[in-house]
Amino acid sequence: MLHSFRNSVRTLSTSAALSLLLAAAPVAVSGQAFAATPADTLVLGFAIDDIITIDPGEAFELSAAEVTANTYSKLVGLDPADTSKVVGDLAESWTISDDGMTYTFKLKPDLKFASGNALTAEDVAFSFERAVKLDKSPAFLLTQFGLTGDNVAEKAKASAPDTFTFTVDKAYAPSFVLNVLTATVASVVDKKLVMEHAKAMTPTAEYKYDTDFGNEWMKTGFAGSGPYKTLAWRANEAVVLEANPNYYGEAPKLKRVIYRHMKESAGQRLALENGDIDVARNLEPNDVDAVSKKEGIQLTSAPKGTIYYFSLNQKNEKLAKPEVAEAFKYLVDYDAIGATLIKGIGEVHQTFLPKGQLGALNDNPYKLDVAKAKELLAKAGLADGFTVTMDVRNTQPVTGIAESVQQTLAQAGIKLEIIPGDGKQTLTKYRARTHDIYIGQWGSDYFDPNSNAETFVINYDNSDEGKNKTLAWRNAWEVPKDLTEAAQGALLEKDAAKRAATYEELQKKVLAQGPYVIVFQQTEVAGYSSKLKDYKLGPSFDTNFVYPVSK
Repeated sequence: MLHSFRNSVRTLSTSAALSLLLAAAPVAVSGQAFAATPADTLVLGFAIDDIITIDPGEAFELSAAEVTANTYSKLVGLDPADTSKVVGDLAESWTISDDGMTYTFKLKPDLKFASGNALTAEDVAFSFERAVKLDKSPAFLLTQFGLTGDNVAEKAKASAPDTFTFTVDKAYAPSFVLNVLTATVASVVDKKLVMEHAKAMTPTAEYKYDTDFGNEWMKTGFAGSGPYKTLAWRANEAVVLEANPNYYGEAPKLKRVIYRHMKESAGQRLALENGDIDVARNLEPNDVDAVSKKEGIQLTSAPKGTIYYFSLNQKNEKLAKPEVAEAFKYLVDYDAIGATLIKGIGEVHQTFLPKGQLGALNDNPYKLDVAKAKELLAKAGLADGFTVTMDVRNTQPVTGIAESVQQTLAQAGIKLEIIPGDGKQTLTKYRARTHDIYIGQWGSDYFDPNSNAETFVINYDNSDEGKNKTLAWRNAWEVPKDLTEAAQGALLEKDAAKRAATYEELQKKVLAQGPYVIVFQQTEVAGYSSKLKDYKLGPSFDTNFVYPVSK
């Protein structure tokens, strides 16, 4: 299997890639050559074709969230042992003003970036300003607090070299504000290094700044302070990380981490069994069962705040009919999917809040009911059915679910044409609102119910020029006013029980009215070599930390 390891690094034009290849020389055992991952390197087989950029001011994909979580630091982070708690990362402590509007963070002393540059509150302020002014997909996580390009320098600023103050526009529940600051977009970047790579821009009506804030370089570059630093990322090939000697915390146990792009479960299983990788991250149920019986391999799992769903673009006049959206919910064989495609790697779940979050409902009222679906289609004037397309990332279990839905839709006269593509292709089309139906994952950006509530029920501007590019916007859903108001009100409710009740009611309404068919919640499972110590999966992709792992 040595050739597989070579394929993962052969096109990385860095000296580190060459040294990794040399380190992967096979070890002779009883006259037979086996590939062996280097003793100082963790190699993971992982489908990383969804990565579009590794700039934390722009990245909005699950795999990218894991990479940035291990390479960038934030003011605060989620406590993986107790997701109800937020703990300090770069911040040593913080206080909240009496009116609940200003958060003041005191940084830990003597912080440095991987570059060797000092990390100060000015870098924190710059990171907020940069994310807001770039206005990429995740910017709304910060702009929801009233930040704009015009006021961000005043609302998010360094009041001293070691002190950052953040002023919000309303007295939100503090847990909500702090949870948002655990999101990727709040990662702190090295201002000096980033601006050395900034590209001059000509201001336009759409983008009024004279710099790109290093965005073009940061798509593949690195300017962080986390336990690892990114050496290289090549799309659909590999991400290579190396230990950051300037990290303020406990040093990583291993020198390098390699994420090898491997789409197929069977390929990951074979590579794991042959020692070509240390961890297999995308095993399907049959392969999970097979590796569980292999000596020298262990399994670990963690419930994820990640749901799999498909959504109906309301620009399509047929899909925009309420009866059609409801019919689709009756044309999914949830029981069969649960018993086969997601067995051991998920459970059927039909509401937008994943289990484990405040106010999550576990109601699953929809079952496969072709007769009911036909009634609804007839009511919509589509008794003879119609043809529609679905953009599908060519990985499992998404492909399998799409094929299952294709068969059940056909029973009601709907012809579904599957358009396969890699993660980048399908996401780019989805974000441009040019799909009919999109199937994929949604992982919470932070561990608070608003993360999902906002994206599923907020759409302030449904035009193609809309800035708040939530899932509701992507699917051109003109959200009923009462749903939007309920989501907004929940942010100001400090009584946890009342806040939970609001989200419960909101989920019921979206379940009935929304253009989303939510199928299941993920349980992430990984097979890994027994030679690893302290390999664990977290409750979210940005808590899948690799720096504690050793061999």
